[in-house]
Amino acid sequence: MKPLFLKPVFKERIWGGTALKEEFGYQIPNDHTGECWAISAHQNGPSIIENGPYAGLALNELWREHPELFGNPKEEVFPLLTKILDANMDLSVQVHPDDSYAMVNENGELGKTECWYIIDCKEDADMIFGHNAQSREELVGMIEKGEWNDLLRRVKIKPGDFFYVPSGTIHALCEGTLVLETQQSSDTTYRVYDYDRRDAEGNLRDLHLDEAIEVTTVPHQNAVTTPKIEERENAKITSFVESEFFSVYKWEISGQTTFSFTDKYLLLSVIKGDGTLIHNGEQYPLKKGTHFIVPVGFGEFELEGQCELIVSHT
Repeated sequence: MKPLFLKPVFKERIWGGTALKEEFGYQIPNDHTGECWAISAHQNGPSIIENGPYAGLALNELWREHPELFGNPKEEVFPLLTKILDANMDLSVQVHPDDSYAMVNENGELGKTECWYIIDCKEDADMIFGHNAQSREELVGMIEKGEWNDLLRRVKIKPGDFFYVPSGTIHALCEGTLVLETQQSSDTTYRVYDYDRRDAEGNLRDLHLDEAIEVTTVPHQNAVTTPKIEERENAKITSFVESEFFSVYKWEISGQTTFSFTDKYLLLSVIKGDGTLIHNGEQYPLKKGTHFIVPVGFGEFELEGQCELIVSHT
């Protein structure tokens, strides 16, 4: 029984930059790298196990071949996906479907409820989160007239903020934002507006207005979360959200502290500092940008050092 350390997958994006290299030391493929798929079993970019008896296996293969590591789950596909996003430019305004819509219209894909932890952002940064239309007819009218400033809601953000983004929520990260995203394992996005940008070939990127209008929640409903904080020896645990799709926490470690999990598998990402994972007498170094899974039945382990982790489970 060992922790499963993962090799990320990187995605080029029109809005990407170099922050994943500068902040985490990743070997990114180019200067327009927008996404690090850090813990992924999605067919469009599965992570590879780096250590132990399963080294070299993709996470989706491990899910199929060794379900006991995950508590013999009923789900056919690994349900979660952890990303780090470098919004070097504004992302397109988009919305995601729920499970039932995606099942019918996206070849059985999961829906996409997600959440964001703001690792860093420029001063006075904001993001698009919701809309002002009070009916679907009003939504259609404002989109057709291009009344984006009136339609889209903007909210100020700062490092350490957390946002829960249910399917059906119109949203967009904006320039100068570095985010850890926990989401359902889905790659379905309906683009609503893209600032009339053109790709490398000079073409406007596709929009998906019919689908977007169909799945958008109208009127917008703010998903408010109230963080709960637990202080323990040498650790501060912040519970951000506990939903039907995932629970997400921040662990702030300052010294040595003990955890014990037997009935859950955990997804862990080190976003600040460094430390050591100690389990069954073995020590595993942790540094900023490390991502790993603690399998079901892992039991007691220690974390030691000065570091922060975002942790999730189903």
